Amino acid sequence: MTWLRALREIVRSGLTIERTRLEPLVALRAAAGVAIVIGLALWLVSPAYAASSALGAFSAGAATFQRSWRPRKVIALAAGAGLALSTFLGYLAAGHLVTFLLLLATWSFVAGMAWAVGPTAGIVSAATVAGMLVIITLPTSVGQALEHAAVIALGGVVQATLILLFPIRRWGAHRDALADALAAVADYARRLSHDPTAPFDAKPMMTARSAAAVTPSQARRRPAALHGPRGLAERIRPAVAALADPRVGAPAEGPGRDRAREVLGAAADVLDAAARSIRRGTPAQVPSGAMETLRIDEGDEVLEGPARQAAVRLASLLGEVLETADSCDTHVVPAPARGAADAPPLLRPTMFRLVPVVLRAMRRELHRDSPVLRHAVRLATVACLGYALGTALPLGHGYWAPIASVMVMRPDFHQTYARAVARFTGTLVGVALATGVVQLAHPDAYLSGGLAVVSAALSYLLMRTGYVASQSFTAAYVVFLLGMGGEAWDQTVRDRVLLTLVGGALAVVAYVVFPAWETPRLLDRLADWLAANGRYAAAVVRGYGDPAGQRRADVRQALLASRDANAAWGEAFGRAKQEPVRHRGLTRREAEDAQEAVQSLGQAAMLLETHLPERGARPVPEAARFAEALEADTAQAAREVRARRNPDWDRVEEALDAWEGADSGMDPVVRRGAELQLQALEELATAVDRTPLERDVASSRQERHARAEEEEESRRERDTGPAPPPKEEG
Repeated sequence: MTWLRALREIVRSGLTIERTRLEPLVALRAAAGVAIVIGLALWLVSPAYAASSALGAFSAGAATFQRSWRPRKVIALAAGAGLALSTFLGYLAAGHLVTFLLLLATWSFVAGMAWAVGPTAGIVSAATVAGMLVIITLPTSVGQALEHAAVIALGGVVQATLILLFPIRRWGAHRDALADALAAVADYARRLSHDPTAPFDAKPMMTARSAAAVTPSQARRRPAALHGPRGLAERIRPAVAALADPRVGAPAEGPGRDRAREVLGAAADVLDAAARSIRRGTPAQVPSGAMETLRIDEGDEVLEGPARQAAVRLASLLGEVLETADSCDTHVVPAPARGAADAPPLLRPTMFRLVPVVLRAMRRELHRDSPVLRHAVRLATVACLGYALGTALPLGHGYWAPIASVMVMRPDFHQTYARAVARFTGTLVGVALATGVVQLAHPDAYLSGGLAVVSAALSYLLMRTGYVASQSFTAAYVVFLLGMGGEAWDQTVRDRVLLTLVGGALAVVAYVVFPAWETPRLLDRLADWLAANGRYAAAVVRGYGDPAGQRRADVRQALLASRDANAAWGEAFGRAKQEPVRHRGLTRREAEDAQEAVQSLGQAAMLLETHLPERGARPVPEAARFAEALEADTAQAAREVRARRNPDWDRVEEALDAWEGADSGMDPVVRRGAELQLQALEELATAVDRTPLERDVASSRQERHARAEEEEESRRERDTGPAPPPKEEG
C-alpha cells in the first residue's frame, strides 16, 4: 500500500460514521457525568478545579467505551484511580526536570507494557500518562495536588455511579457477542449450501468465548440465555460443514444434495432466530416449517451414511439452542442442557486478583523480539523527548507534544501512522471550530463548561466510529476546558496545532527508527499456525485410533490453540500488507497460497471431528499411527518453515501408504479425512517451495498422489464392484 493511498484510506475511514455503532444513550450518560463534575466544581470551588476534575470525568467516561467484558463501572473506577495517582506522583516530581523525566519514562514504559494484557489496558494506561502531563500544571502545592487528585478520582466515581443508577442494556455487549457468533454460523450454513468448501471466519466465535469469561460475581447474575449457546454453536459449525462437504457428507449432485441444501437453509433460519432472541432478550420466533425441514425420520432415505449422521446431529443441537435461547428472561443459570454446557463457566480474575496476572503477562514480553517491549521503549523515549522539546520551544503548553505522541502510539506501525494523521486532522478541525465559537460568543466560565460538555458528548458518540470526527470534538473540548480554567483561546490555537504536529511526527519517526515490523515475522506466524493445526488434526484423528481413551477436552484445547494461531497469522498478515517493507523470503502470493493450504488442513480436521466415534467403537490402529506421524511431521515442518527450508511429509505418506493395505473394517470417513489432510500439506509444500526445481518436485509429488488415488479407486472397484448409479437415474 502506497503512502498516498494509505492517507486517503485513513481520512476516509476516519470520517465514515456507522450508525449501527453509535450509542447515544451511553454517550449522553457519560456526558452527564462530565457535566455534574464541572457544575459542582464551578459552584463549590473554582474553574481551575473544574478543569482538572472534568479531565478525570472525561477520561473515565472514555475508558468505558473501550472493548472490555468487565462491568463499565469497574472500568470507570479503575481509570479514575489510575489518573488520580499518576497526576499526584507527577506533581511531586514536577519541581525537578530530571526527576520528572525519570518518573515520566518509568510510567510511560509501564503503560506501554500494559498492552501485554490487551488493547483496553494499553489505551487506558496511555490516558494516565497524558493526564500526568496536563494536570501537574494546575496545582501550586502538595495539598492542592492531593485535592486535584481527589476530584479526578471523584470523576471516575461519578461515572461509575451513573452507570449503576442508570443501566443501559445490561449484558448488552455479551448478548451481541453471542448473537454475532450464532449469526456467523447461520451465514456459514447458507454459504455452504452454495459452496460446500466455503471458509469460516472464527473471529466471532473467539469474541464470544472472550465474552463468556466472567468474574465470579458476574457468573451468579448472568442470564441463562448466555450460558450454553456458545458451546452449541461450536459443535454446530463442524456439523453443517460435514453435511455440506461432498467428500465426507452429502453427494455433490442429486436428491441428497438438494435435501442437504434444505437442511442447511433451515438450520440458518433457526440460528438467526436464536441470535435475534439472545440479542433482544425475547423468545425465539422460528420461521414456520424450519423445524419440520430439520426432522430426519426413519423413513427419510434421501440422506445416507455420514451425511445422515451429520443431519441428525445438527437437528439435535439446534433444538438445544432454541431451548436455551427461550430461557432469555431467566437471570439464574440453569442446569446444563444436554451437552450444552458440560464444562464449568469460564472465569476471569477480579480486579485485585488481576495484578499477578498482569505482572506475569508483562514478564512474558520481556524479550528482545517482543512488539510490546519495543512499544514500551518507544513510548517512554518519545514521551520524555516530546516533553523536553515542548518545554524548550517558545510556544507554550509544551505538554501537548508528548500528549499527541502518547495517545496515537500503538504497538504496530499502521495504527500509529493512521492515528497520528487522524489526530492531527481532527485537531485542526476541532481547534478551528472551537476558536470560531469563542471569537463569536466570548463565553464565561459557565458557558465554556457547557460547550465543553456538548463537545464531550459528541466525542463520546463518535468514539467507536469516525476517529477523525471524534478527535475534532475532543480538541474542541480541551480548548473550551482550558478557556474555562483561564487560558485565553489565542494562546491555544497555534500552539496546540504545531505541537500536535510535532508529537505525531515524533511518534512516526520513533517507529521508523526502532521498528517492530510484522512482515519479517510472517514465517514465524505461519509456522506457529501450521504446528497448532497439526496438533489439532492429530488430536482428532487420534480419537479414531483409540476411542476408549479419547479426551474431547484435548481436541477442544487443540482447536482453541489453532484458532489463536490463526488469529495471530491473520493479524500479522493484515498488518504486513500495510507496512512499507517487503518480506524477502515470502511473496504475497506465496503467503496467500500457504494460508489457504493451512486452512484446508484445519477444515479436514473439523470434518472428522463431527464424526468422532463413541468410546465403545472399534479402534483403528492405522489412525493412531497416522496421527503420530502427522503431529511429528507438522512440528518438523514448522521448524523448516522458520528456517526458510522446504518441508516434507515422509512420515505422513508412509503412514497413509501402510494404511492403504490394512483391512480395519471401519467407517471410510476417517481415511478420506486423512487423505484430505495430506493433500493440504502437499499444497503447503508447493506454496513455500523456494526454487523452480523444488516446485517441480512438489508437482511430481502431487502427481504421485493423484495416481495413488486412481489406483485406490481401481482396487475398490475390483473388490466391491462398480459404484451404484445415482438414485435419480435408477
